[in-house]
Amino acid sequence: MSLMFKPHIVGIGGTLRAGSTSEVALRFALDEAASMGATVTMLTGDAVTLPLYAPEDAFRCDRARRLIDEISRAHGIVLASPGYHGSISGLLKNALDYVEDLRDAPLPYFHGRAVGLIACAYGWQATGTTLVAMRSIVHALRGWPTPLAVAINSSMKVFAGGTPLDTGVATQLRSLASQVVEFASARAALTGTGSMLQDHCH
Repeated sequence: MSLMFKPHIVGIGGTLRAGSTSEVALRFALDEAASMGATVTMLTGDAVTLPLYAPEDAFRCDRARRLIDEISRAHGIVLASPGYHGSISGLLKNALDYVEDLRDAPLPYFHGRAVGLIACAYGWQATGTTLVAMRSIVHALRGWPTPLAVAINSSMKVFAGGTPLDTGVATQLRSLASQVVEFASARAALTGTGSMLQDHCH
């Protein structure tokens, strides 16, 4: 893929467990985005371990400021969450609550950004309900969920050394990354938001 500029893609994970299925899937998708010419940043674990969001409190810790800065300059986003009791993890939900700080940004919230979604759960039922919850949140944040979302059943061994053992999972994660990068590139070419976001972050 030949890109006129390098879109910036931010991946946000929803688990503290290093090497979890959702973290490995997120890293694989971001690596694919990078191979297409995008710059990528992955925020998971400690990077999104934040105080409970309190809109009335103006103080933001360094991790919260970094999260908001990365999202503000992102052209596309990938979210990955484990399915906890039928929905997204509290860790990811709290991180996404901080996006309220972008309400007055040039592109508020997730406005104009493609958002790829990955849900991992111990069984298929929770992957479906988790993806529904993620789509609802992205819509509320004015983002564009990609046509493809990836559901991964972690009751089976899915990855080995960061590589999917199932060719179907690999194909879906590559397709998701491609949709995010292509949408970001096409929108930037049509609207000039690529340079606007890059100027805004410098």
